[in-house]
Amino acid sequence: MCLNDIIYVSDGRIRRADITISGGLIEHIADREELDTASFVSGAMPEGSSLLLPGIIDEHVHTREPGLTHKGNLDSETHAAAAGGVTTIMDMPNVVPQTTTLEALDERFCLGRQHAFVNYSFYFGATNSNAHLLTQLDPARVPAVKLFMGSSTGGMLVDHGQSLHDVFSLSPLPIMAHCEDSSIISRNMQRAKELYGDDPDITHHAEIRSREACLTSTRLAIQMATQTGARLHIAHVSTKDEIELIHDSQATSQATITLEACLPHLLFTDADYEHLGTAVKCNPSVKTAADRQALREALADGRITCVATDHAPHLPTEKTGGCARAASGIPMIEFSLVSMLELVDKGVLSLPRMVEVMCHAPAKLFSIRDRGFIREGMQADLVIVRRHPWTLTADNIHSLCAWSPLTGHRFAWQVAQTYCNGRLIYDNGIFAQDNSHAQSLTFQR
Repeated sequence: MCLNDIIYVSDGRIRRADITISGGLIEHIADREELDTASFVSGAMPEGSSLLLPGIIDEHVHTREPGLTHKGNLDSETHAAAAGGVTTIMDMPNVVPQTTTLEALDERFCLGRQHAFVNYSFYFGATNSNAHLLTQLDPARVPAVKLFMGSSTGGMLVDHGQSLHDVFSLSPLPIMAHCEDSSIISRNMQRAKELYGDDPDITHHAEIRSREACLTSTRLAIQMATQTGARLHIAHVSTKDEIELIHDSQATSQATITLEACLPHLLFTDADYEHLGTAVKCNPSVKTAADRQALREALADGRITCVATDHAPHLPTEKTGGCARAASGIPMIEFSLVSMLELVDKGVLSLPRMVEVMCHAPAKLFSIRDRGFIREGMQADLVIVRRHPWTLTADNIHSLCAWSPLTGHRFAWQVAQTYCNGRLIYDNGIFAQDNSHAQSLTFQR
């Protein structure tokens, strides 16, 4: 198969080329022309123009399988991923049963083989009592250990001092940490209930899941990484303060610390609670416009390493209520790429930088084998996007929960085709008929 005379973006460059795909791999790239990345602005491309990008690697996804499949499942959420140009997901451990035993981890890989429509892997979840299992994890199979240092997931909260130290000191893999201090959140919730009733209005969410809660927990995670030498990746950073704290810490410490930004914190602010309500309720909370601006700037200049979605489907009925009752989580995977292309159009970051944070950086950070770049010999995980205005309606949504806070938004870009391991799996609304192309990830460590 050949993709002829196509503009592609990889390795910080924009080029026009003919690309040959064979046996699931990028066999040959015949460059025709180098385009000036400094002057190339995707927003200036005329309607109908197309770009070839590496398939998006989403390092932070909740498919909800097993145990929570009324919200989403591997089949539904990875089809949504393919429709959004995402060819690789890494799935979180807070399912039922939680992925906190070696047996549960093996079961999830079995489910992946059966149901995943794109490439996949699964995190192992740390608890207060399972640090002894971390040394038994296969580093070629598992991307990282997920550590919940906040109260998002109940039984997976690791809040004992010795348990935290054990996780950081024993893990042979990177530690991906959700940083919110549960005691601060509990105090804030109690205060809010005293002031506003048993289910405070959603406009108080950022007061309850506060910047202080994030900063306190992030400071502890940095301290642990510095003491133990653990490789720390902080998930869904949401405040300007955390970025500054981590930047300062890296200047004075030998610890390797990286940051992930998630789509909700790059797109929304606390002002959106007024008109979008619980549709933008997530943990950590969406915060101020100043925080969003700081995240965008850090994304552009390299202080933030990766962009993910924290795709977290819930049924609409589960999103009713306020701060106490409504579920936290937003389905975002299907619209991450087209949303990020809009940030490129707005000048928030360059097109090569967008490809870096959504494709190259996750592949490098987790040492994913042969993915994340458009290079000869790499797996042919690719997405073609075209400039074509369209409006998101409920009919466009493939996630099982069937809603999005972006419904009604008019996008400038559209995913036209998605290739996974050389197979065309999504073609202008039509999906491949089976998942024989999907592969479990391999990590080169």
